[in-house]
Amino acid sequence: MSKISTPQKTQEYLHRYMEGTQKRNPGQPEFCQAVYEVASSIFPYIADKPIYHENQILERMAEPERVLSFRVPWTDDDGRIRTNRGWRVQFNSAIGPYKGGIRFHPSVNESILKFLGFEQTFKNSLTGLPMGGGKGGANFNPKGKSHNEVMRFCQSFMTELYRHIGEDTDVPAGDIGVGGREIGFMFGQYKRITNRFVGVLTGKGMEFGGSKMRTEATGYGAIFFLRNMLAQHKDSIEGKKVLISGAGNVATHAAEKCLQLGAIPVTMSDSGGFINCPDGFTQEQIDWIKELKGARRGRISEAADEFNNITFHEGRPWGVDGDCAVPSATQNEISAKEAATLIKNGVMAVAEAANMPCEQGAVDAFIEADVLFGPAKAVNAGGVGVSGLEMSQNSARIAWGEDQLRKLLEDMMRDIHDSCVQYGGDGKQVNYLQGSNIAGFVKVADAMLSYGHV
Repeated sequence: MSKISTPQKTQEYLHRYMEGTQKRNPGQPEFCQAVYEVASSIFPYIADKPIYHENQILERMAEPERVLSFRVPWTDDDGRIRTNRGWRVQFNSAIGPYKGGIRFHPSVNESILKFLGFEQTFKNSLTGLPMGGGKGGANFNPKGKSHNEVMRFCQSFMTELYRHIGEDTDVPAGDIGVGGREIGFMFGQYKRITNRFVGVLTGKGMEFGGSKMRTEATGYGAIFFLRNMLAQHKDSIEGKKVLISGAGNVATHAAEKCLQLGAIPVTMSDSGGFINCPDGFTQEQIDWIKELKGARRGRISEAADEFNNITFHEGRPWGVDGDCAVPSATQNEISAKEAATLIKNGVMAVAEAANMPCEQGAVDAFIEADVLFGPAKAVNAGGVGVSGLEMSQNSARIAWGEDQLRKLLEDMMRDIHDSCVQYGGDGKQVNYLQGSNIAGFVKVADAMLSYGHV
């Protein structure tokens, strides 16, 4: 079909497209959900642009260029051989080398990594930096493992992965279950095997090529984006109560940036439940939680034992009264029912700091209720943006200062916001979901067209 001329034909084409996607990817609901979320925004935009249809651009975008699957054998502290499965999904390299995190979690499977790699393609495009989309990981659970067990697993994982990555080919980073410790183990193994010291991973320690601001970047960037959304609609972040889920780097630094901008972060969470501080966390409490979830690897419930004004509750924090919500934990953590509760309680803005934390029904509910909805590919792009800046520093063998990087991050998030406004409506009530998908799509699609049928 060369052209789609009516809304009805657009919906028919979208339906056929999704039927084909689901048929080609059976048993992969997360991936199909991500493709639908993008395609439903893109099809109306490309309806009168036949070149994208004639070249099957969106169909090609929904197929990863390469999916690598491999075994990861390792030895536990009792001397037993254990085996996990590892993956690297190299999704799209039209605008640069594959770029995306590595996740170690028992839930990891091909569907989740394909969804993350697909999202990463659009997110990286939005940053304005020359980075393609990729993602990787293993169904390994670092929780409960000793330091040496994690080290041996990381070294085994890299022993296979090293042959598929490179500073101009594929540059992984951290994600859930993969922090600075794990990046260090993997980089050390890469260096040992290849005898090369290059920027093949980001999120490295400052001692061996890391970048300042990388730890803070995703959380800070999410709140910068939230502030920009509110300002675009003649409001301010100052004085707003912000519901945050998660308690890792993203959540704690989002809470920290809320404080710095005059907002009031009132919740954080982990898999055991959430904590609530109605008057807002202090910097001292946020720093304590960073230590708790970092070096101590403790549970968020411990904060309620430490501080009198913090209470612990089972479940997720979306029933607490607040003005804004920043889900920062994992995919599909806000259901349609929870979205209805947030809307009923008067939440005016939702900024997805995690990857696809809202179910499709929740997304639809927020948009229908005119809640400002910032999708993950725009809101949490600050992390990969600063990863891209780390790549630039590694290539030039330089290190930028914290103030310079903070300014670059703030400017990047403003530019991403402005691109969403450009493609997402008339500026009075912006559809950020539509805007981010189209803005990310155009750059990648036009690059693919330049290459011909490859």
